[in-house]
Amino acid sequence: MRPDALVAKRFDKLVADGDALEANWRSETYASWIASTMILVERVFGTESPHRKHLEDFNRALRLHGVTPHFLNSLRGTLAAAREDYLGGYLSRTRSLLRAEVSEDVLEQAETLLSAGFKDPACVVAGVALENALRDLGEREGIAAGKLERMNADLAAKEAYNKGMQKQITAWAHWRNKAAHGEWNEYTSDDIRAMIDGVRRFIAEHV
Repeated sequence: MRPDALVAKRFDKLVADGDALEANWRSETYASWIASTMILVERVFGTESPHRKHLEDFNRALRLHGVTPHFLNSLRGTLAAAREDYLGGYLSRTRSLLRAEVSEDVLEQAETLLSAGFKDPACVVAGVALENALRDLGEREGIAAGKLERMNADLAAKEAYNKGMQKQITAWAHWRNKAAHGEWNEYTSDDIRAMIDGVRRFIAEHV
């Protein structure tokens, strides 16, 4: 996911306003500046993010002890760090890691089904993990979410992975479609075991 230009511009504006406060730290405009800063960081990173919590801690100290260059500089430093993380793709990487964890849970469900002798539901579930991985990779590459086959073609065209990987994903998608339509003799339990392992490697290497 690429940084949004308007959000980046808002970060730049608040950093510049914070720099201006350094030269005039007794200005009462700090209250509106910190409020705007906290709102932006909360909307981008969430209420439980370290950046949001640091801002709250510094702002609480500022309210208790009054405005000082030390506290304002601490607030400015936290804002600058949040800006760098946003522009550097930290938020996108965090989301990708969370999604990878979800995909791993899904793959574990597929393994459990396969071990219990249910190769067909296992194939469908593994296909869900694969489709989620392609959607996440597509988001990072600026490719709209769509059907698995379309995303696979678009990602390969953008060289997110090579043609060999594209063909392998096509094979997995074929089995997933056969499972969904009750054509269960088109693949074996060994095929689905290889699919689960392959999807897991794909997520580790590309997502």
